[in-house]
Amino acid sequence: MATFFDNLFTGNPSNPNPIEIIVAVAASLVLNLIVAALYKKTYRGKNYSQDYVHTLVIIGTVVTIIILIVKGEGGGQIAFGMFAAFSIIRFRKNLTQARDLGFIFISMATGLSVGALPLDRLWLVAVVLGIVMAIVYLMSVGDLFAPKRLSHKLRVRVTNDIDFEVGFQDVFDQYTEDVDLTSVESSQAGMMTELLYAITLKEDTRIIDFMEQMQVASGNNHVILTAMRGNDLGV
Repeated sequence: MATFFDNLFTGNPSNPNPIEIIVAVAASLVLNLIVAALYKKTYRGKNYSQDYVHTLVIIGTVVTIIILIVKGEGGGQIAFGMFAAFSIIRFRKNLTQARDLGFIFISMATGLSVGALPLDRLWLVAVVLGIVMAIVYLMSVGDLFAPKRLSHKLRVRVTNDIDFEVGFQDVFDQYTEDVDLTSVESSQAGMMTELLYAITLKEDTRIIDFMEQMQVASGNNHVILTAMRGNDLGV
């Protein structure tokens, strides 16, 4: 107990004093707030979650606290602290976008770095984080690695007397560049069949023309065309 209180107010870098702890936690909070702001700025989906953004800030700050707690116990304990910190990534809520996972790692890496490095090296964390954030922002603003043409999901409902493998082929040949039948489902007590396609329309295709032809080919039944994001069929 005496050793604990002796170290509490010393400048031992392996066991920071209260002021150093407060500065480190505050720095982690500020940097993770910046990470959260970048996430909000570059988010493009339709399911923005304020709760998730708050979680980014909380995770990064908590990781700093965990590392500070075990910092005075040597490298082995720091490794254990890192394992404990990264284990909290397994939370129950499903992520709506793959990039959400990347921001969690950015937040945790920021918190870990702030907790592990001495205060006079925190500028290094800020510089590296700034470089990473600049890259993320430029990829978002420049829309880098976007597909040349937007893919769609096509949902068609037909009666059982329609041979969809043959009946839709001419329409697909004329208007689409790529077609993939992803699911076939019986509906309406087996009286109808619901088809789900992943398609890529040709560059000069007018959607209204394609939908008119699909309506005719399906026997004037249910036809829905929806833009896809990434590889999510949104079934």
